[in-house]
Amino acid sequence: MNIGYIRVSDKSQNPDRQIEKMKAIGIEERFIFVDRQSGKDFSRPAYQSMKRVLRAGDLLYLDALDRLGRDYDGIIDEWKDMTRNIGADIVVLEQESLFDSRKFREMGELGKLMEDQFLSLLSYVAAQERKKIRTRQREGIDLARRKGVRFGRPRVETTKDFRETIERWRNGEVTAREAMRICRMSPSTFYRRVEEWKEELR
Repeated sequence: MNIGYIRVSDKSQNPDRQIEKMKAIGIEERFIFVDRQSGKDFSRPAYQSMKRVLRAGDLLYLDALDRLGRDYDGIIDEWKDMTRNIGADIVVLEQESLFDSRKFREMGELGKLMEDQFLSLLSYVAAQERKKIRTRQREGIDLARRKGVRFGRPRVETTKDFRETIERWRNGEVTAREAMRICRMSPSTFYRRVEEWKEELR
């Protein structure tokens, strides 16, 4: 059976190009597994579902090696688990001339040695690319912060009668739930702002 595995890094990215590629080589849509998640590890729902379906003699297609993952040791371990323990084969479409495990299998022990060398090289490249991406993201965030951009949820401003409501709550005139309703705040925001208000009074 032919199976396709697809991964994009987050929900904002579109997997359609990879899906169409898999369909073009004759893989049925029900056997195309798609994750919208980082490649830092292999605890991805679609990936784990794919491995549960994968059997000896199956052929797994990847668009590129980094779609499998971006963890150096993990890529090598998962590749070997699927090809040597499960007995399936893997084809990486972007490097098909290099990465078609059927070719290595035909070469016996020499093929295993060559496969290990190629995997080590390209897994290292995939892992380094992930490090570069994280560095670029960190640099971008730092630059944005220096320019005054704030990240996270926008701060909920206190209402005019916030302090009056807090005083009533502290005096037992209203319940905490009623005070939150008046101030239009969630419990976490309400108690955080109460603590901030206390700090202002010191």
